[in-house]
Amino acid sequence: MQKYRVGIVGATGMVGQRFVTLMDGHEWFEVTALATSPHSAGKTYEEAVGERWAFDWPMPEYAKEIVVDDATNAAALAEKVDFIFCAVDMPKEEIRRLEEAYAKTETPVVSNNSAFRYTEDIPMMIPEINPEHMEVIPFQRKRLGTARGFITCKPNCSIQGYVPALTPLRSFGLKKISVCTYQAISGAGKTFKRWPEMIDNVIPFIGGEEYKSEVEPLKIWGTLTGGKIVPASEPVISAQCYRVAVSDGHMAAVSVEFENKPSIEEILGLWESYEGLPQKYRLPSAPDRFLTYFTEENRPQSRLDRDLYRGMGISIGRLREDPIFDYKFVSLAHNTLRGAAGGAVETAELLCHEGYIERK
Repeated sequence: MQKYRVGIVGATGMVGQRFVTLMDGHEWFEVTALATSPHSAGKTYEEAVGERWAFDWPMPEYAKEIVVDDATNAAALAEKVDFIFCAVDMPKEEIRRLEEAYAKTETPVVSNNSAFRYTEDIPMMIPEINPEHMEVIPFQRKRLGTARGFITCKPNCSIQGYVPALTPLRSFGLKKISVCTYQAISGAGKTFKRWPEMIDNVIPFIGGEEYKSEVEPLKIWGTLTGGKIVPASEPVISAQCYRVAVSDGHMAAVSVEFENKPSIEEILGLWESYEGLPQKYRLPSAPDRFLTYFTEENRPQSRLDRDLYRGMGISIGRLREDPIFDYKFVSLAHNTLRGAAGGAVETAELLCHEGYIERK
């Protein structure tokens, strides 16, 4: 098949680097532009990244000699690509202006940023969970005055483990959720080499993270009504978020109360059988199994299980009765794959499959 031409905006950051690695040999997508801040424009990608390559494996050869574009010149970049992934480190107002500028050049934007997550006509998708939210895109295009340009965004990486685990159980009426997330340092764009003070440490605060963890699931579970996504009114979610001395993988400890309490066997059966459109369509980035339950008492573990199905699978374990709520369990997701770049790539694949992203 003729591949879609892809641009990566914010290509030198950690998530941008993940996008670069995920595009290496991708079945559908081919990188034709890399963009970053104006001071790096004109350099090769290898020069622009310099010593900041974040991974143990080498930079993909295809990317090294690509000359980096100025991310603020949306019109010039739009001529090179069919759509873009955006993962920039900028103030939210600047991100909004930048992503809307790309959309108005008729270039779809698949964003890893949080700037538009709460905008009612912009879908915030986990493809296995709320693909129907794509149907808001025509309303967004009408507002923007575009024919093919639009913006869609990824939810916060901290919710990627427990929202997928809870979604199959919504038929029992989710009432109250208490969640504590233990989040890897890559979620802050860091490595231990660049953040040595995290070694042997836990920081009990991540700015803005608890709010996102309490609010974003409600939009994901929301309904499309009158050209906008209306967030769900329940459950009530209380979140605490901690930065821990782990390189990759966000773990969540979840307690949940139901309106109609299911049995453990019912929960396990729903986790076993659940699949989404990415699995049905066999999208290139989709894990063979979305949810995997481990019966061992000491699983999932970050080092052992974060790379499940190329980092796109969700690991769950330790389901048991809770003396205050109904049940408790733990879940794990790779934060820069499923939670960031990989989830955005899967989202783009679904948008292409459904005809929302077209070749120019």
